[in-house]
Amino acid sequence: MKSLFDIQINGFAGVDFQADQLSIEEMHQAVDGLSKHQTLRFFPTLITDSLESLGRKFARLESFRSQDQKLAEAMCGYHLEGPWLSTKPGYRGAHDAQWMGPPDLDSFQRLQEAAGGNIRLVTLAPELPGSENFIRVLVDSGTEISLGHTAAPDDDISRAIDAGARFCTHLGNGVPNELHRHNNVIQRLLARDELFAFFIPDGIHLPPPVLRNLVRAKPKCKALFTTDALSAAGAAPGQYALGKLIMEVGEDRIVRMPGAKNFAGSALAPDQGVTHLENWLGWPPNKARASFSTNIAELFRLDLPKL
Repeated sequence: MKSLFDIQINGFAGVDFQADQLSIEEMHQAVDGLSKHQTLRFFPTLITDSLESLGRKFARLESFRSQDQKLAEAMCGYHLEGPWLSTKPGYRGAHDAQWMGPPDLDSFQRLQEAAGGNIRLVTLAPELPGSENFIRVLVDSGTEISLGHTAAPDDDISRAIDAGARFCTHLGNGVPNELHRHNNVIQRLLARDELFAFFIPDGIHLPPPVLRNLVRAKPKCKALFTTDALSAAGAAPGQYALGKLIMEVGEDRIVRMPGAKNFAGSALAPDQGVTHLENWLGWPPNKARASFSTNIAELFRLDLPKL
């Protein structure tokens, strides 16, 4: 049985990958925690920050990989979510708008060099100026593009697809609570059969009936899954960090800002997500597992080890 694979892990087992003082011992704690949940490969994900801070964080992660074969094998690439996202309220989510702006190739190259050439996936909003050329250059160099935290109209989505974008990041989320009932970016992205869509199957980001409807709308094998896990995943109830933010997870496993009613992140582990797919979608175990492992890994030309 092949291990699970997740393209969007922000932290795990109490360890926040956004932390300025992240240690190699903490990375081992996170990797060991993920392995207990059948996940031996993943993309550590860094979110919007200053370019200087992101560069330091990538360089630190890459130094861990260079020192330790176990970490090098587990962290098989990086996902950069931001800073090239929509600054509109509701669309930016927990991302800090002060660091956002149009995509810039020189800035990306600086980050890619810090990351040892291992940034494999970038999430961006394709309506930002310069996105089309940016997408084309990154795809030509081997970095995949996912559309997310976006309010893009159809024309910008079409240009992004033509330039090489292939994915949607946590489709159904990263949008305001209230949208036009028909003319909204969830419907626009969902209708594009060219795109593989990642969904978060925790029952919170997408209630089970909504998850079923969204998955049914995608062609065969184009519905994929991620946890978008924060440091609270694989950890006991309590308070956990996401960069400068403090999150709180209760017995209900819902991550919130302390005192807030709305959720603000995921405490889902990948193997729990597979079980949810079996229970909520009625999928057989092999199909549920493939959509959280080999189906994704093949798109990134990766092999997965056996458990």
